Amino acid sequence: MALHFLECGNKDAFLLMQFIHGGGVSGWMWDQQIRYFGHYHCIVPDLHGRGRSKDGEFSIRGSAEALLRLLDEKATGKKVVVTGFSLGSQILIQMLSLKPDAIHFAIINSALARPFPSAKYWIRPAIQLSYPLIKYRWFSKLQARSLYINGENFEAYYEESRQVQVNTLVRVLNENMSFELPGDFRMATGKILVTVGEKEKAIMKKSARDIVEANRACTGVLLPQIGHGAPLAKPGLFNEMVDNWIHERELPEICLKLN
Repeated sequence: MALHFLECGNKDAFLLMQFIHGGGVSGWMWDQQIRYFGHYHCIVPDLHGRGRSKDGEFSIRGSAEALLRLLDEKATGKKVVVTGFSLGSQILIQMLSLKPDAIHFAIINSALARPFPSAKYWIRPAIQLSYPLIKYRWFSKLQARSLYINGENFEAYYEESRQVQVNTLVRVLNENMSFELPGDFRMATGKILVTVGEKEKAIMKKSARDIVEANRACTGVLLPQIGHGAPLAKPGLFNEMVDNWIHERELPEICLKLN
């Protein structure tokens, strides 16, 4: 089943920008980025199980293959920039591994790259216990706060959360927590920016370092005073960082080198 996507901005621009959302959200998470980069050709998909693509079975590899086909269709003769967040960054890593020369600039934000082998045993029971709480606004607000979701975005988050199915949640979490770096990621030839928030969990910072070490084209950046959700938490900083990266300028001074 095909992925639904928003196509906007200047379709005649020399640059095509694709934004891949994280788990638990959909393409609306990139609204601030679309406004900022509206002078470029922008593609914003909804992954299977979310938003307008709520039907269909999700997988990281399947999503990567579908998004590469979309790039082949839309990006003829254009420079390609792909930005991913969390689950979307795992898909971006898979895309870079499947077709190493398809993406000129990649921004990998908050990607988990260290699998949890035991996760498959506890994910379903945990989801089934918490699933009845999804219908309550107070529960969704707690979840949304950790991703810096508020205002009008919260209503979209709440409505989508209420509609998601148990099996979809289980599959997405299984894919997310079993993901590991593909061996062919080292072959990716574009410029790759790997970012992680200073307030994120230790395993996320370790994952970012693993990604940087796996490919010489990677540059690692630590974003100060930010947790999991930089595009929503600090859209101005995030947009400036991406803009500077794709134009090969110095990154904002606040961005720290990932050690």
